[in-house]
Amino acid sequence: MTDTSDALVQPAPPEIDEETAAVLARDLWGVRGAARALGSHQDRNFLITPADAAPRVLLKIANPSVTAAELEAQSAAADAIVRAGVRAPRAVRFADGSTVRPVVVEGVTMQARLLEFLEGETLSGYLSPAAVREIGALAAAVDVALGDLVAPAAERTHQWDLREAPGVLAELGEYVTDADLRESLSRAADAAWQVVAGLADRLPSQFIHGDLTDDNVVAGDPVTRVPDGVIDLGDLNRTWTVGELAITVSSLLHHDGMDLARATSAIAAYHAVRPLSSAEADALWPLVVVRGAVLVASAHHVIATDPTNEYAAENLLHEREILRQATSVPLEVATALVRAATGHETVTLDLPASSPLLSGSPSVSIVDLSPTSPLLDEGRWLSDSAEDELFAAGPSAARFGEARLTRSRPGAPSEPATVALGVELQLPDATQLTAPWPGTVHPTDDGLELRTDTHAVTIDGCRAIIPADTEVAAGQAIGETAGRIWIQVTRAGISAPRFAPASFVPAWRTVVADPSALIPGLTPAPVGSDDLLARREASFADVQEHYFADPPVMVRGWREHLIDTDGRVYLDTLNNVTSVGHAHPRLVEAVAAQWRLLNTNSRFHYPAVVEFSERLAALAPDPLDTVFLVNSGSEAVDLALRLGQAWSGRRDVLAVREAYHGWTYLTDAVSTSIADNPAALQTRPDWVHTVPAPTGDGAYTADAVARVEELAAEGTPVGAFIAETVFGNAGGVMLPDGYLDAVYRAVRAHGGLAIADEVQVGYGRLGEWFWGFEQQGVVPDVIAVAKAMGSGHPLGAVITTREIAERYRTGGYFFSSAGGSPVSSIVGLTVLDIIRDEELQRNAREVGGYLKERLQELGRRHPILAAVHGSGFYLGPEFRRASGEPATAETAAICARLRELGVIAQPTGDHQNILKIKPPMVFTRDSADELVAALDRVLTTGW
Repeated sequence: MTDTSDALVQPAPPEIDEETAAVLARDLWGVRGAARALGSHQDRNFLITPADAAPRVLLKIANPSVTAAELEAQSAAADAIVRAGVRAPRAVRFADGSTVRPVVVEGVTMQARLLEFLEGETLSGYLSPAAVREIGALAAAVDVALGDLVAPAAERTHQWDLREAPGVLAELGEYVTDADLRESLSRAADAAWQVVAGLADRLPSQFIHGDLTDDNVVAGDPVTRVPDGVIDLGDLNRTWTVGELAITVSSLLHHDGMDLARATSAIAAYHAVRPLSSAEADALWPLVVVRGAVLVASAHHVIATDPTNEYAAENLLHEREILRQATSVPLEVATALVRAATGHETVTLDLPASSPLLSGSPSVSIVDLSPTSPLLDEGRWLSDSAEDELFAAGPSAARFGEARLTRSRPGAPSEPATVALGVELQLPDATQLTAPWPGTVHPTDDGLELRTDTHAVTIDGCRAIIPADTEVAAGQAIGETAGRIWIQVTRAGISAPRFAPASFVPAWRTVVADPSALIPGLTPAPVGSDDLLARREASFADVQEHYFADPPVMVRGWREHLIDTDGRVYLDTLNNVTSVGHAHPRLVEAVAAQWRLLNTNSRFHYPAVVEFSERLAALAPDPLDTVFLVNSGSEAVDLALRLGQAWSGRRDVLAVREAYHGWTYLTDAVSTSIADNPAALQTRPDWVHTVPAPTGDGAYTADAVARVEELAAEGTPVGAFIAETVFGNAGGVMLPDGYLDAVYRAVRAHGGLAIADEVQVGYGRLGEWFWGFEQQGVVPDVIAVAKAMGSGHPLGAVITTREIAERYRTGGYFFSSAGGSPVSSIVGLTVLDIIRDEELQRNAREVGGYLKERLQELGRRHPILAAVHGSGFYLGPEFRRASGEPATAETAAICARLRELGVIAQPTGDHQNILKIKPPMVFTRDSADELVAALDRVLTTGW
């Protein structure tokens, strides 16, 4: 890099105190109010709060090197941006139309303006995908707005113009006192600038904002934190247009959870508004690297020359992270990400013409390490020795491009590097390796490398058998194996990792070739379809919704974890369906054994249905002794309601608001959750009556009893009262003490039945109680239960008295084809055995209690977490704003952020502001800690 003049680097301005700033605002603009200093690298900025409650304004005193003409250009640029529909701080104009006035401080003349203050927040902490996209679109909108700006006076040479980066780094490099940092910074910047220099004459120029970063955009909505305005045009200049985007993207890289793949969504959004040319796409990431280098060098310079500048000192850590991220992959890989995001062609690296690498073409078998591999069942993938054990079986190979589940672990807060960028082989000792193409052999610490001008093949785990720097012909022996070897083919001069995150793999494929063809008979891992969601939407009814807008494709479960096609492991806090955990070996074996013997309908006579019915009846309190078996919770509740109608001879039902009971005609009729059906209360049949959900302060018990009496007095006494025994749909809210006892008594006094909906909360999940009604000290007339009974198998039940069950015959007989089938009955028996033998109810009590305590402690540090409802493994952390309003949008965003951190959670309740924490009952203390740590990170860094 070449040297340049001192004019590139702006001098530090004199200090200005807040009192002086207030006087300047009063004397020059007639604004009286208090001044508060704001941070800046080079200028002096003050927020003025007028005493007369007028809108706040910004006093901006420019660096002494900045002229009045330049500032007038900035004022004109702000006007142009506002005309384009983007919020920007317009300058207060004097009567003559000008916006600038000189001020003298400590004998130094500087130029000052008074600007509108854009209310809102700059971007800090975590940035949502929407915020990342929008800052890219905002940068493009500003560039389009400034495309026709003519301001010759603002064309200047300064340190933030990326065209001047070589000179700036030459001048400021000496201020980077850490020799290792200075060397790595210089090396990265030199390599990047070499690319930029080759493209410079094809990069269009115009006026740009010049510092459109996370610190210089504002979000007017504090909930979404999506930017909608720009501030600080102090670096306005005519330069390469793509430099704007490089500056914007670089500012994203220090944010929590950010990586290059996520940052490219800002690039795609920019490109959608102002398309990048192929040359601009190729120059963009090198300019990001250069920007990172300039930021680090400049921060060191400011700290050395202006030691009191706390703003610069605080930002240095961010700027070093920007440079680290920008250089975390080779430029070629980052550029491939950019080209893919902008729709420009990328070229996959292919092998040159080649011959086999292995002498004698030994036969190898495939070691399947993918997420769906049967070799990894029953949690074998968690063993550190799993790969060694599977390779030990004989000559074998693990495939290129395969996402290895063995490379993933629970608790990882970011996308794991699971996809193999090479082939791994286990071969007999002393298998000879031959050169697949002509090249030069270079022994390495781990094996050898065969290099050409275009490619390099690395073979680790072998022994070179020829001297270093020997040129060889194709087919010539070059080494021998010593057991397991790793084979990787890259573009010459590229160093690649063995494994990469799936989102980076297409970019890595531009510099890493598939070596499978070098191994006779070996094929790469199959490539998954990327149209699965479109196919689902084309064939599966839309009303059957899925979690998340861009759902991961889940292919395996184990205990309290779910695993997607890329091998990422997610903590499942949501699945009360799989009560004993995903893929429980006892359940798998029991189902397979029974299915090999018999599966038919329950009209046949076989042992399992009898044994299961006896077990269920024994779990219920007296006098409940008779069981119906069905396929789901909806069917169980439907049947329970039919029993109520048959018993009482009346259709009228009393239900609790905000509840969901199912999708059949009867269960939907009594479901009043507006989250599931916004018109629920307005579309109830006239025979469905409701009472308020007892989820807060109020005389709920007395009011419910009064409603029962009113209906009886009106000549429509209820035939049944149905309620969840713990208010599950509201996040596990406990009913008031004595509530069910009083309502049950009132309903029974008029000949009705009391129905306990235990579909979500029953079966030991609450920890302290097997059934939710036990917490209320009552016995219902009918229990409806499902979900946990089958641990993922469709299974439900109704438990009642013999007398009530027999009354059903007045309307005919009952039959369910698969309800109580041999397989279903065996599933039910096995689940009960597991709950008993593994003490899962005790686990729910102890670990669930521990989790609730930790969540409550989190609430004491984060006021938005207003309450934690529930018991055991049915918990409901509730989020409310400072005003007390339900934090609905925030809760949805929190769930999305948790998913990014590897935790599956979803909102519930009529306001959708409660997390439904109802995990498999094998949930461990470590998993509880993982959940709390993830939620703490979200509440600390943002969503």
